[in-house]
Amino acid sequence: MADMITYRAAVAEGIAREMRRDPAVVCLGEDIGAAEGVFKTTVGLLKEFGPERVWDTPISEQAIVGAAMGAAMTGLRPVAEIMFSDFLACCWDYLANEIPKVRYMTGGQVAVPLVVRTANGGGLGFGAQHSQAVENWALTVPGLKIAAPSTPADVIGLMAAAIRSDDPVVFFEHKGLMAGQGPLPPDGHVVELGRAAVVRDGADLTIVALASTVPTALAAADRLAARDVSAEVVDLRCLVPLDMAMVLRSVERTSHLLIVEENPYQGGWGGTVASIVADEGFELLDAPVRRLAAACVPLPFADVLEDQVIPTVDKVVQAALALADY
Repeated sequence: MADMITYRAAVAEGIAREMRRDPAVVCLGEDIGAAEGVFKTTVGLLKEFGPERVWDTPISEQAIVGAAMGAAMTGLRPVAEIMFSDFLACCWDYLANEIPKVRYMTGGQVAVPLVVRTANGGGLGFGAQHSQAVENWALTVPGLKIAAPSTPADVIGLMAAAIRSDDPVVFFEHKGLMAGQGPLPPDGHVVELGRAAVVRDGADLTIVALASTVPTALAAADRLAARDVSAEVVDLRCLVPLDMAMVLRSVERTSHLLIVEENPYQGGWGGTVASIVADEGFELLDAPVRRLAAACVPLPFADVLEDQVIPTVDKVVQAALALADY
C-alpha cells in the first residue's frame, strides 16, 4: 500500500522537494519559519533549509509580495505565503498591476518567476473575512497562472510546476481539505499546469469542479449512482491555463454539464467555463448548462448558515437530478 500524506503536509513536502532541487527557491511569509505556518503547511522547512532561505516577515502583505517580486526579478524563485486568500486584497496592486505585467512591459527582458500561495475557501466557519474563495479575483488579471489542487498528490505535483514556471502563479490551498489524506507521490512527480483530470468516469452528465468542490462532486456522484444516474467528474486543477479541451471531450460523452464552484455566482469562474461550452460545444448539449455556485452574500460564521451559502452534496445531487431529467 502506498504511503499516505495529508494535504497540509503535502504543501511542505512539495516546497521542500523544489528547494532541494533548486537553490534559488526561497520561502517568505508570516510565521512560516519557527512557527511552521498557521495551518502547519511549512513544517520542517526552517529546520532543513535555515533562515537564509526561509524568511519570517512582518505582518504586511505588501511587504511580502513586494519583496517576492524584487527577489524574483533578480534571479530567485520565491514562494510567498499570504496567510488567508482574503488578504490578497491588501497587496492587490502588486498582484494585479505589477507582477503580471513586468515580463510583457520589458519585452521579455525581466521575468517574475514567483509563487504566491494562500489558504482559500470556506466550510470551516471562519467568518466573512477569512472564508472567501477568491480564485475569480485572480482570474480577472491577465498574466497570472492559477492553480487550485484538490488532492495531496496534486498539491505536490502542481507546486513543482508552479515553482518551475517562469510566469507568476497564484496557488490556492483549500482550508477545508487540509486534514484530508491521499497517496504520497514518488519523487519527481510534476503535474503540468493547465491539465484537468477526469477523476470519475460517467455517461449521463459531466460535473466540473475545482478544489473543495471536487470531493463534494465525488460524494454526490456516489449518491447519484444509487439513483441510476452516472456522473463524470472533472477536476480542473487550474484555471489558468484552463483545460477546456478536457471539459468539451467529457461533455461530448455525456451531453449534460453541471459546474460546481465555491466562488460567488456573480463573476465566478464557472461563467467562463459555461460561455466557452456555449461557444464551442453547443451542439454537444442536450440540456442547458447549469451552474451551482455560492450565493452572492458575505459568508456567515454559523455552520448551518454557511451551508446555505456554499455548494453542498445535497445541492449537487438535486441539481444533477434536475439536469438529468431535463
